[in-house]
Amino acid sequence: MRTTVYPDKRGYAAGTTRSVPLFPSSGAFFTVPEHKRTDRIADQIKMEIADILVKKVSDPRIGRVTVMSVNVTSDLQHARVFVTVPQQKGRKETLLGLKKAAGFFRKELAMRLPLRRVPDLTFLNDTSTPHVNHVLELLEEIKDTGNSQDASEEEECQ
Repeated sequence: MRTTVYPDKRGYAAGTTRSVPLFPSSGAFFTVPEHKRTDRIADQIKMEIADILVKKVSDPRIGRVTVMSVNVTSDLQHARVFVTVPQQKGRKETLLGLKKAAGFFRKELAMRLPLRRVPDLTFLNDTSTPHVNHVLELLEEIKDTGNSQDASEEEECQ
């Protein structure tokens, strides 16, 4: 297996890739980027926090919460956990409950993950969901207007 490193503008290795044989007999290779360790740890933390929320949290302030994403710093000292709360009125209380339970989450993660040090957790409200919904509505609107224009062009041709 070959490893290729592409330097960035400053000459440092920006990311590593590995070459994988396309067909063993042909000798052709294609390049696959390798995942960063922080991304893998962030995904694992996301899954474990979701599991802890379902199975172990009994705080009444923490109702239905969806873990959207986790960002871990490169030194693995801090992690930002982005969550969404479906009910609008209990959002502040839920985030306060999650903030108070951060130590409990760290303790549970320390038992579940093979890390020397579990990152400090900061729970934040994910504000990207309404923006994504708005973009999807705009795309649907464009699609609908495109279909109506195609139909009017077909009628003009006949």
